[in-house]
Amino acid sequence: MPLRALLYRRPTEPQAIEVVFDGAFYLVRLRRHRQARRYTLRIQAATREVVLTLPPRGSVREAKAFADKHGGWIAGRLERLPEAAPFADGSEVPLRGVPHRIVNRRHERGTVWTDTNGRGNLICVAGERPHLARRVGDFLRREARRDLEVASRRYAAKIGVVVKRVSVRDQTSRWGSCSTTGVLSFSWRLILAPPFVLDYLAAHEVAHLAEMNHSPRFWRLVGRLCPQMQRAKVWLDVHGTDLHRYGEQDSGTISRRKRRGPISDEADI
Repeated sequence: MPLRALLYRRPTEPQAIEVVFDGAFYLVRLRRHRQARRYTLRIQAATREVVLTLPPRGSVREAKAFADKHGGWIAGRLERLPEAAPFADGSEVPLRGVPHRIVNRRHERGTVWTDTNGRGNLICVAGERPHLARRVGDFLRREARRDLEVASRRYAAKIGVVVKRVSVRDQTSRWGSCSTTGVLSFSWRLILAPPFVLDYLAAHEVAHLAEMNHSPRFWRLVGRLCPQMQRAKVWLDVHGTDLHRYGEQDSGTISRRKRRGPISDEADI
């Protein structure tokens, strides 16, 4: 075994620790990262999971002490997250920015479709109720991919670049990404936002096929492709986190540098 591997090899560690604050228990998942230089606490808004990253030479004991010290921060951040809105019969979900109520049409044939009645817009789901959440999620992913495919290829044609493939996932750290091979990947949750937001993200990632950077030239190109760029960026700043509360569920960071001598706390919030 290489010397480096032997150096960092350690006995089996717990996958999670428990933090108690004000009578409540919070599960904190431990994650060791070889490039980490500090202890870092993060809360994933999409999953409401608390993750503590350890540096290579960090100890579980120090990690536990760090998490305990910031129990109030954990509790406060979780409390401020938007209330989860699972896909369920009677619940409301936005589709292209327009509120729709989910209705289980148990005895009707088909899968999922949209409809309207005298009280508003509906997402109708056929079949048994236990399958409703999965079917709604699949439907929204299909709609997202369709809209993003159309928008991406439209923008690509305007600037003479080639989109190899468009995929949708449930990304939690970014709304979209672009590979040098022409593969674009987006969060399916963009279908919940108004169309001008989805269009902006499509234009943003397509522009990377011409400018793989965030230089002034890149932003000028995005602005030419999508005149509503600034409006969309503001919308995401204000409402973006809220999109993660729908269906299956990073809202700040606290970190402590690992160094010799006195250790101080940093808040990267």
